[in-house]
Amino acid sequence: MTTAAIVSFRLGRADGVSVVAERWRMALTGFGFEVVTVAGDGPVDRVVPGLAIPAVDAPSVAEVKGALDDIDLVVVENLLTIPMHLGASRVVAEVLRGRPAILHHHDPPWQRARYAHITELPPDDAAWRHVVINELTRREMRERLGIGATYIANAFDVDAPLGDRDRTRALLGVTDGERLLLHPVRAIERKGVPVALELVEALGATYWLPGPAEDGYGPTLDRLLRATSARVLRHAFDDGITAADAYAACDAVLFPSTWEGFGNPPIEAAIHERAVAVGDYPVAAGLRALGFRWLPTDDVAALERVLARGADPDDLAHNHALARAHFSLDRLHVDLRALLASAGWLP
Repeated sequence: MTTAAIVSFRLGRADGVSVVAERWRMALTGFGFEVVTVAGDGPVDRVVPGLAIPAVDAPSVAEVKGALDDIDLVVVENLLTIPMHLGASRVVAEVLRGRPAILHHHDPPWQRARYAHITELPPDDAAWRHVVINELTRREMRERLGIGATYIANAFDVDAPLGDRDRTRALLGVTDGERLLLHPVRAIERKGVPVALELVEALGATYWLPGPAEDGYGPTLDRLLRATSARVLRHAFDDGITAADAYAACDAVLFPSTWEGFGNPPIEAAIHERAVAVGDYPVAAGLRALGFRWLPTDDVAALERVLARGADPDDLAHNHALARAHFSLDRLHVDLRALLASAGWLP
């Protein structure tokens, strides 16, 4: 059987890269690949500790080769894109030279101020194919690096069953009349936690932030949560409460990010038929151009109307239809199969 490996710093978690990687794993399996996952952290098939972002030392060439020697096609999820562990990136690039690989780019360095000075990522090789998750990055890779990339949109189960609103609110201790606003992200600077808290306070609502603090944001988050007048819930998604349950339980979704490579929650909100207030991060402009009816994050009155009267059913149906048209799993399968066929890599 033809084998494929999905490789990243971490996999199997609730972060956007892990979620997208799992959908690619399912698609590749459907095409006939035997797929293994390789990462430094997470519930994966093959653990290479030196790939993990907190690792002090990079993995050796021998360690990475050992994890990939029996693999026909390697899919690299962001590890050769964002310089969060350059030593690991350099080793993986060396091992993959001349081998069939798809470099799946989520966050190139020039799109983050803290990494803008780093120019060695993403690398390129004649044997590789590059895939990006938005048209902005596709254009920038061509203009900056002369690298041609294929745009394959993030994909979602557009027919996912809705969650259990009443049970979830009961588990959270949220009363019938309590306004619950969901901010379904990890707590890092670019996710706009202060903006979300300002909205919650202005609306007299409860704030639900399920993700952990990362990238050193913990002390800042602690200070913000101590200072807020709003009730705060920190319950993570787990086997008791799924993401679908969270969307069902909330009254609206907040997503005031200043930067995202894509931004899954607004599409998830469309699928789960919840109104969402979305920030003006650059990639959102391309998504808005498709016609999504999102609320701005600087219009408290608009969000108040949704909480008081409920979202417009026509708007919710419209957003769900757009998600189905542009971001379905079927669309992913068509686009990914075409890429693999053009490279001669289908089993």
